[in-house]
Amino acid sequence: MMGSQLINLRVAVLEPMGYITAANVDDFQEKLTTFVSNHPNRDYLVDMHQVEFIDSAGLMAIVSAFRLAQHLNKKLSVCSLSPSVRIIFELTQLDRALEIYESRQAYETSLNATLAA
Repeated sequence: MMGSQLINLRVAVLEPMGYITAANVDDFQEKLTTFVSNHPNRDYLVDMHQVEFIDSAGLMAIVSAFRLAQHLNKKLSVCSLSPSVRIIFELTQLDRALEIYESRQAYETSLNATLAA
């Protein structure tokens, strides 16, 4: 199950939940691709606060969506990683490639600072 919503007119949020593995990655990949491709927003946030586990297939889906966003001149960020999910991002060094925020509030603070500048 995944929900999506708007923080403001500029940012769309996707909230995956549970386990993201090779067993369900096709659905996750489709949702991410549709999310980035079909919303007119420039900024996208994947709020992972309800994700308990992600494997390499799930990470590749996020990387694919990140590249698609770049290609479309959009920005994809991630927030609210649980400690076990954060470790996977760190071990694969994706924490260096993606913008990862501690929480949605931290993301919004960063976004507001950027908009005010």
